[in-house]
Amino acid sequence: MVNLVVAGAADPMAQFAIKRIIPLELFGYDISFTNSSLFMVLALVLISVYLIAAMNSRALVPGRLQSTAESTYEFVAGIVRENLGEDGKKFFPWVFTIFIFILTLNMLGMIPGSFTVTSHIIVTFALAAMVWVVATIVGFVRHGTHYLKLFVPDGVPIWLMPLIVPIEIVSYLIRPISLSVRLFANMMAGHTMLKVFAGFAVSLPFVAKALPVLFTAAFTGLEFLVSFLQAFIFTVLTCIYLNDAVHMHDH
Repeated sequence: MVNLVVAGAADPMAQFAIKRIIPLELFGYDISFTNSSLFMVLALVLISVYLIAAMNSRALVPGRLQSTAESTYEFVAGIVRENLGEDGKKFFPWVFTIFIFILTLNMLGMIPGSFTVTSHIIVTFALAAMVWVVATIVGFVRHGTHYLKLFVPDGVPIWLMPLIVPIEIVSYLIRPISLSVRLFANMMAGHTMLKVFAGFAVSLPFVAKALPVLFTAAFTGLEFLVSFLQAFIFTVLTCIYLNDAVHMHDH
């Protein structure tokens, strides 16, 4: 890892280091329980407690907790309806889980001293690969070999097919890469910038602290917005890929 030190401040890349909490090995493979594992488990616990507590009473006039849970439900349901139509109902629980899991991981990463799980491409790639595999399976189950027509856009002249089809195939195959890199890069870049400017605020003389402190405060607010937007974008793209699998070129 690059040893980047800014004006005597701590290495801004150190926040992304994977640390073993419980060292474990199975058949020669390192399966240790790490800080990344811990925050994923913590996210799962927080989501479960939040949703159970919010919907436990199911009051006709919802309180604040129930209102936020219902608003989140309707927000994701709206994304699914807009991109998949009525056929999307069966996929809603899965899509909702993806959204709230990524959002919670992103928000946990905003807590000082915590760990941002989504700043690691292996995690974001695993999520993106899951989306790609599920969408591909749905496409073949629903359409059979006819699903391969996804790589043959309507209205394209025959003489262009040798060029267009390989481009469509490559574009389809790199979906999990682009989906994972988008989330990983935004979270990692934002947290690195925050750490760098926080380092300036700590190390500079008192009279020079104002600008980096103000920038850090403003950028922190922006990072909260980015954390939400990245969960939203990942969810929308998940629905778009599912739409390709369900409706192919009909959308």
